[in-house]
Amino acid sequence: MRLKDQVAIVTGGSRGIGRAIASAFAREGAKVVIVSRDKSRSDKAAEEICQNGGVAIGIQADVSNEADAARIIKTTKDRFRRIDILVNNAAVNLPYRTVTDLTLDEWNWVVAVNLTGTFLCCRAVVPEMMAQRRGKIINMASIGGRRGAAGRVPYRPTKAAVINFTECLAAEVKQYNIDVNAICPGAVGTDMMREITVGEMPDYLMPPEDIAAVAVFLASDESKSITGTAIDAYGASNPLFGVGTSVRKPR
Repeated sequence: MRLKDQVAIVTGGSRGIGRAIASAFAREGAKVVIVSRDKSRSDKAAEEICQNGGVAIGIQADVSNEADAARIIKTTKDRFRRIDILVNNAAVNLPYRTVTDLTLDEWNWVVAVNLTGTFLCCRAVVPEMMAQRRGKIINMASIGGRRGAAGRVPYRPTKAAVINFTECLAAEVKQYNIDVNAICPGAVGTDMMREITVGEMPDYLMPPEDIAAVAVFLASDESKSITGTAIDAYGASNPLFGVGTSVRKPR
């Protein structure tokens, strides 16, 4: 088991990519804290892990709230005595919006969760990791953080900022043996994708488990030489393959 007895926090861990990461971490031996704004969903995801022989708890919290972010870290430390891994996966998105149609409230909401939430959770956990002189932080960015697209403000700008934030933080904490990396998923078959997609879902979507596998690698000692990096995990949605066209899966 690559994460045996380690303690991992996964924000946005009750569904989609976050839930796949939480489950994968548990299978690798980690004790998992699942954070969600919906208590019933976080509790259900934690219960499922426990039923499969793992160790997990759910925490209801809004990562964009400063007090909630601090409470996530305190609750985890009180329960498990340490924090080895933080995955900042919580995020929100909007259906297609032009800049002129976007309201300030919508802009502030997406920025607060996607960017400020990542900052708040990192700021709260870093002192704990510095004290133990060890830690892994994984920030979820996006293929959208690499390039803009019509109708994708403010989501894509927040993900571009997450990549830059990852680099800044990695440079600050390297001396404490804390690795900070980002993952840039391409198109993944999640509830969020369904909520923002108009019409039929694309046929080139990755399963969330593909991204979870990358997260396990970054959380493990196998990635000890990697920090300050954003890993592109585009799957068949890679622009090299002509996104928007039907991509035939290998047999």
